[in-house]
Amino acid sequence: MDATANSDVQRAEEFKLKANDAFKANKFSQAIELYSQAIELNSSNAVYWANRAFAHTKLEEYGSAVQDATKAIEIDSRYSKGYYRRGAAYLAMGKFKEALKDFQQVKKICPNDPDATRKLKECEKAVQKIRFEEAISAGDDERRSVADSIDYHIIGISFLNSAWDLLTIYSMCTILFHSLEVEPHYAGPRIDGEEITIEFVKAMLDEFKKQKCIHKRYAYQIVLKTLDLLRSMPSLVDVDVPNGGHFTVCGDVHGQYFDLLNIFDLNGLPSEENPYLFNGDFVDRGSFSVEVILTLFAFKCLYPKAMYLARGNHESKSMNKIYGFEGEVRSKLGEKFVELFAEVFCWLPLAHVINNKVFVVHGGLFSVDGVKLSDIRSIDRFCEPPEEGLMCELLWSDPQPQLGRGPSKRGVALSFGADVTKKFLQENNLDLIVRSHEVKDEGHEIEHDGKLITVFSAPNYCDQMGNKGAFIRFTAPEMKPDIVTFSAVPHPDVKPMAYANNFLRMFQ
Repeated sequence: MDATANSDVQRAEEFKLKANDAFKANKFSQAIELYSQAIELNSSNAVYWANRAFAHTKLEEYGSAVQDATKAIEIDSRYSKGYYRRGAAYLAMGKFKEALKDFQQVKKICPNDPDATRKLKECEKAVQKIRFEEAISAGDDERRSVADSIDYHIIGISFLNSAWDLLTIYSMCTILFHSLEVEPHYAGPRIDGEEITIEFVKAMLDEFKKQKCIHKRYAYQIVLKTLDLLRSMPSLVDVDVPNGGHFTVCGDVHGQYFDLLNIFDLNGLPSEENPYLFNGDFVDRGSFSVEVILTLFAFKCLYPKAMYLARGNHESKSMNKIYGFEGEVRSKLGEKFVELFAEVFCWLPLAHVINNKVFVVHGGLFSVDGVKLSDIRSIDRFCEPPEEGLMCELLWSDPQPQLGRGPSKRGVALSFGADVTKKFLQENNLDLIVRSHEVKDEGHEIEHDGKLITVFSAPNYCDQMGNKGAFIRFTAPEMKPDIVTFSAVPHPDVKPMAYANNFLRMFQ
């Protein structure tokens, strides 16, 4: 090895050590930059590629993680950590079968490693469960409405000694709620009749702060009324803010209930004079997702024209199964609510336009030019997110610094440049795009020549990222963004991902 090559190897190792320190400090973007510099100096070191893959995983850039881990394997086919990192990334993407193949390879390379054996067994169980669920599940076209089988009005009605025959009773309602009658000793907040009041909602917020839950009857009432409201809304919702009025847009909350309360402390509770749009990813990761979703839904019921909700990529069965919401709902409310929330999420609108100026969407733009607002309005959204097409891209796409379009670092949808943003805005006579979907150190980032803003409202994401949260206030008629940042607040000692897939937690 000549002196120059030897020097490059030494410098590469120095960058790797600095990257390791940045990784330990949860500075994952910085770690990626440093690992990249090490790779530029010595691209034949499999460790650098595997380490960068791990950093990408921490930033939920699973597509990039798969690419880097694959490169590590190409360099050294016996490098078990390359298969391990790729398997973990596949797992996070919900690609259990691909993950299983990689963990089988880890076990083959390290037959006496008890950790590899344990994780392989867990992965095998997960794949078996997925295959079983796929075998018994109905497709979107065949799926029956869970909500239509529920009527909370009959709670407490006894059918004993009734003149109705059993078939009539069954046809009236698949689910009988004798077990959900509100017990006399129930001390939590109550809904009297049909109306959800601000007094009930405030009492519910306090109950949640004490780590208590409301009675299932009232949870059903909130969720079913929200469903009725969402069913009547288009896939693209137009929002009108009167002159002198203001409107607040929040990004991902991800089950961080106490940070949600802090937003309300800083900016006021939702009301007809203080409207909000929450731009998707209400649930998963954070372990107070049930509290978050019931809070947002309750305000939607209370103020239908002052609480707007958009679908994010985590309002889906596949994400909820992996990242905690399904397990949390099952633990706090029961199995039937798992199915009910999945149905409600399918009715969430996909995008909003505020005062014909600001386009708000969870993810981003499209793989083709020429998409008009009318195309978004016409999307049949009642389904699980597809793997391609307009709906997928609305939920999953990310901006990129380069012009044009590129592959997604997530492995789903695409990345798009400032020229794509400019053209979409011009063709639809809009001024600005607001989107969420990505952690930002300051809770927000302005990109694409000021025409695109990312807003993220979950500070210190997953209790480890150290980021701030943010929300955006617009005042009509100017509709200029006023960005407010905030820090995380304390919460009870319940770890993120507490209800997540057991197998996934082993890799966190």
